[in-house]
Amino acid sequence: MEKEQLQLTEPALRRLLEERTADLQRVKAEYDNYRKQVRRDRIAVRQVAVANVLRALLPVLDSMDRAHEHEPTAPGLKAVTDLLRTQLGSLGLQSFGEEGDEFDPACHEAVTHHVSPGADRLSCTQILSPGYRLGDRLLRAAYVEVTGPRSEQNDDGAEPRDIGEWDSELPSHPRAGPDDHSRPRALG
Repeated sequence: MEKEQLQLTEPALRRLLEERTADLQRVKAEYDNYRKQVRRDRIAVRQVAVANVLRALLPVLDSMDRAHEHEPTAPGLKAVTDLLRTQLGSLGLQSFGEEGDEFDPACHEAVTHHVSPGADRLSCTQILSPGYRLGDRLLRAAYVEVTGPRSEQNDDGAEPRDIGEWDSELPSHPRAGPDDHSRPRALG
């Protein structure tokens, strides 16, 4: 009699085993997906944090570069600058912007445009401040002077004008003094 009861319940047990196995596989797959998502999130947070730290250190790097350009460099300051560049490079910081590069508005910011009738494209003729990127993320555009052909139209669709033509349209405002509250001031 026990054999008959076991045989009657065997299909029910198999079905129950299959259901539990499917549930376990589903939970395991959900957990694996969760672990992968947490890992991707951690990598993304790390990349954002590194980018923020590097962006905050760019003014320090600029100040050190300016100090090297204008004064004789003490060996200690040079060593600190080299170490800073090495460490920032190990985090993935890359500088860009070379004289002669083709002007790319996505990664260059033109401060001055010199017209050269013989030029067929805009090119960077002087790098005022290098640009920096972290991988494919732009941290700061390179500030450059460009030389190239005269543009046919400005961004607003108007014909280009010489600089002197703009002077008459500029409003004349007295210099802001300490009592001028129209512009925000830096604290400290």
